Amino acid sequence: MIDSLLYLTATRSDIMFSVGLCVRFQANPKLSHLKVVKRILRYLKRTLNLGLWYLSNDYDLKVYADADFGGCRIDRKSTFGTCQFLGHALVSWTSKKQNLVALSTVEAKYIAASAYYA
Repeated sequence: MIDSLLYLTATRSDIMFSVGLCVRFQANPKLSHLKVVKRILRYLKRTLNLGLWYLSNDYDLKVYADADFGGCRIDRKSTFGTCQFLGHALVSWTSKKQNLVALSTVEAKYIAASAYYA
């Protein structure tokens, strides 16, 4: 079910955060995680008319990146993310927890930049 939801995040950016949290618990799922996945599926059923449309003649590629400092309260690791736009259409995005624990916002952004360019 989570693989199907990951596939849908390409056109349904409103479920990206919720599906990303479900992916974290895929190695050791519990009944509560199944309930969350079913809730996401019910949300999708109610909102079939939402989604992204890629109708653009503007082909300028724009990339945005950002990082937070100590975003995860469990292990104090920072999260960084990027999104790439072709014209006004979102074509790719990433959101990942950093492998290192940063001690400042500048260090978190430096780690994110080096990971992005690698």
